[in-house]
Order: sequence, then C-alpha cells, then structure tokens
Amino acid sequence: MSRTRLVLIPSAATRPAPWLMLDAAGTVLERGLLTLETPASGPAVRTVAVVPGSDVLVRWLDLPKGTAAQQRTAALWMLKDDLAATPDRVRLVLGPAVAGEPRLTAVVGEALLQAWIDWLATMGLKADALVPDTLTVPEPFDDDVLSAVGFGPAVALRGRRFAAGIEPDLAEAVAGGRRIEPVEDMRRVEQMLIAAALNPTLNLLQGPPRVGEGFGRWRLAALLAAAALAMPLVSTLALAARDEMAAARAHDRAEAAARAAFPDMPASADPVIEARRRIATATPPGGAAPAAAALFAAVESVEGAELDSFSADPEAGVRATVSFRTYQDMDALKTRVAASGLTLIDTSTLDDNGRVVSDVIVGIGQ
Repeated sequence: MSRTRLVLIPSAATRPAPWLMLDAAGTVLERGLLTLETPASGPAVRTVAVVPGSDVLVRWLDLPKGTAAQQRTAALWMLKDDLAATPDRVRLVLGPAVAGEPRLTAVVGEALLQAWIDWLATMGLKADALVPDTLTVPEPFDDDVLSAVGFGPAVALRGRRFAAGIEPDLAEAVAGGRRIEPVEDMRRVEQMLIAAALNPTLNLLQGPPRVGEGFGRWRLAALLAAAALAMPLVSTLALAARDEMAAARAHDRAEAAARAAFPDMPASADPVIEARRRIATATPPGGAAPAAAALFAAVESVEGAELDSFSADPEAGVRATVSFRTYQDMDALKTRVAASGLTLIDTSTLDDNGRVVSDVIVGIGQ
C-alpha cells in the first residue's frame, strides 16, 4: 500500500511539527508531532512538507514562449522589483503550463529552502516535495472572495490567481475590498492539506539550484543551535558566519575573474573596483536592450545552450549565466554576439554535472 507522510514545518525550530500518515486514498492512518526528542521512525515513505507561505513569493505570470530556462529567466526579470535577494540567491519554480493561462510561479530564498531541508533531516526525514501553505488552500470560484486559513502566526490568503501568507492584521489591507472568508473548520483544513499532499500544485524542490553546495554541515549546525536557543528556524548568527565565509571566497573568485577579463589593468588597482568601472562605462550603445537581444539570439543559435540567469541595467549593462555542453560552445556564443558588433566577456567558467556554466557580460565591440 502506497503511503505518504504529510508534515507541517513550523515557523520556529523549537515548535513541534504536526504530521499525518496517509494511504493512497487520503485516509489518515496515523498522526503525531515531530520534535528533536521524538523524530520520525519506521521505514522511509514519500514525504510532503508544507512550509510557511509567508516566506514564499507566489505569482501568476504571462511568460513568453521558450525553454524552461528562458521562461525562468523571464520570470525573474518580471519579479525583480519584488525580490528581496539577487537572482543567484533564490530558487524559482514554475507550476504546470496551461494553454492560454498565466503560469504559476514561486520564488524562495535558497538559504531558507536548505534550512527546511536540514530541519527535516534532523527529524529523520527526506522531503520529496515542499509546498507553500498558501497553495494548499483551494482557489475560490468568485473573483471577489479570498479564502483565509491560519497557519501558526500567519494567515494564508488565497484568491483567483492570488496566494500570499501575511500577518493577520494586514489581511484587510491586502484584500483590497475583496471579501475574506475564513476557513475555521479544522476537518476541512485537514482535507485541504491531504489533497495538497497527494497532488501538490507546485514543488519547491523542482527548481534548478542557484547556489553552490558545500555548507550542509554548517547549515545543520546552525539549525540545531537555533533549536537549542529557542530562536527562529534560520539562525541569524550562523547564517551570517556562513555568508561571511561565502563572501570571502566569492571575493577571491571575483578578483581572479576581473583580472582575467581585463588583463591590462594595473597591478596596483583593486581588480573588482576597476572591473566595475570599466563595465559601467562599457554599456553597449542604445542601452541594455540591444545587448540582451544579441545574447538571446546567440544562445538560441547554439544547440544545447541555455540561459540560466539574466540581468540588464541601463547603467551596468547586461550580465548572465549561460550553460552549454562543451567549452567550444563558448567560442560559438562569442562569435554570434560579435556579429552584432558587441563582445561577450567570460568572467568565470566551471563544470557542473556534465555541463559547462559561465558567467558572462555583454559589452561594446573591441
């Protein structure tokens, strides 16, 4: 008999986490609470964890046609003003495509996503799916209605092509005149969660990761420290220490990449500052749009190449992360961009699971 474990991840690591064991039909076979003292036991089963929706940005977007990577890039560009972090620090996931309908899109911080995964690991679990609690609430049929369900200290509001986790005091302001219908029957709430566990609308684990690996032990230590000190799920001090280490390594890589990109810079110059100055003054004529168009055309022309991330600024120019099959493909991309009178500068390149990933900048032709 196929079983599914449904877990509600709490907003703080010290709080117990309710869980249900379900059969394939959604019947509750067992229920209980997870704590550090009482982690999960028994054989491994499919596990679906519901995470706080207040930490996940959910939108419905009209995305252009293209590959999954291109659509993710377009979505990040559309959401740039709503993100509290840079694209390399977030995970963007696209929901199922429905012809003629906007695409369900969710964004969550990579560090927080990993913290949830590590929290589950301390409980003896490995998640198969992570679902925001806001997407466990069914979408109402009436455009003027918002369903409201309380999850811990937050309220999940769900409307037509709308989902958000907010503080209760902000519900009326966020509703914007729509009628709020609270769902207070806990049996109904449980049925919503069960339906979401058996058929998740969206899985936050399905998006491609944006940051490197290697900090698993640090994350786990931070999580356990947070639990011992009754702090929130993500330990601020531990994350600060981890980010400081990552920043130091990133700075070293940035200096090396800057000197590689501009080998003629003076030895006495700060390589990062000098590279930024040159890039800022090397924005292609006409602004970022022509450079973006040239980059998109180049990626389309090289078989197997994908645009993994993209940013364009009228002052700083066009930057992107491109993945492809072989190192020779980078030469093809540079040639294609050069045909537009521009240049493609490769600032860093690495191998990633059989593919080549490069950070690039589009500048004026040389």
